Amino acid sequence: MNKKIISLILILCLSFSVLLTGCTEDTVTDFTQNNTQTAYEEKTTHPESDLYGESVTEKQQTTKPANSTQNPDGYKVALGSIPEFSGEAYIAVNNNIPGFSASDRTSRYFENYEALDSLGRCGIAFACLGRETMPTEERGTIGSVKPSGWRTVKYDIVDGKYLYNRCHLIGFQLSGENANTRNLITGTRYLNIEGMLPFENMVADYIKETGNHVLYRVTPVFKGSELVCRGVQMEAYSVEDNGDGICFNVYCYNSQPGISINYSTGESELNRIADTTKPPLTTQKETSEEKTTSGYVSNASYGVWVTRSGKRYHSDRYCSNMKEPSNITVEEAKSQGYTPCGKCY
Repeated sequence: MNKKIISLILILCLSFSVLLTGCTEDTVTDFTQNNTQTAYEEKTTHPESDLYGESVTEKQQTTKPANSTQNPDGYKVALGSIPEFSGEAYIAVNNNIPGFSASDRTSRYFENYEALDSLGRCGIAFACLGRETMPTEERGTIGSVKPSGWRTVKYDIVDGKYLYNRCHLIGFQLSGENANTRNLITGTRYLNIEGMLPFENMVADYIKETGNHVLYRVTPVFKGSELVCRGVQMEAYSVEDNGDGICFNVYCYNSQPGISINYSTGESELNRIADTTKPPLTTQKETSEEKTTSGYVSNASYGVWVTRSGKRYHSDRYCSNMKEPSNITVEEAKSQGYTPCGKCY
């Protein structure tokens, strides 16, 4: 009788042990699966809205990198680390290396624009640009948009007279965006044309030539509660060739030579001693050098711009054929065997 009882007890203990082991394994398996699924959803699932809070259009893909608008700490430029504006339109930051994470690197095109903050200021604009995102129609009007700090003011020393432009964070030629309030800031003519445009042209030309995609992020940098940003950080990285074609991280100053700006309100005034280190962007004065169709006159003292390939030089710094704003003099360009661009000469 005692042996039967002992055997029964042993059987019951063994069964209970197996049962415990099975529950433990099931519990661990379920936990792992649940966490894997959650991580996947966080990475690939996004609200079915974008841009204006409306449904995502056919152009915008719904799958974007997780936290796609976030600019990682260590890469978002700090104003305290930026030198005071001294006439240069932009400077490289983080050794010109963009701060995209590995999870950001996708070749699926998308556009994402952060909502305006409580002061009506734009946030980060982040996209994976490609031929799919480029405009298929003529540019529309954007005059109805008045970004934070907007003022209408003219100065004779500014090209086109108007100090401020409605600057696209992601340019129209790259995104096809017109009057998107989340994509337009109050920017000086100098920021728009001298700072941002050369990089926008570079990216646009690359996409058209290769059909590849470019991760592109533009971050307006505000100081405190100021309504006009001090500048913008522009980052870009070509995906399919791992940054071989496009790779930069620059800070473009929202300044205008010869003009003092109150960034809290957008008000401005002419400096007592105007900046004369660079000539105006347009001039009617003829020189011995050829005049470009854009109205800019090249001369030996100010210089010309050469492409990255080093085969052409340009008298127009905004020529769409120019890929990189490298500046040398006319004599240097000729002595090094460069030939003039057929479009801007």
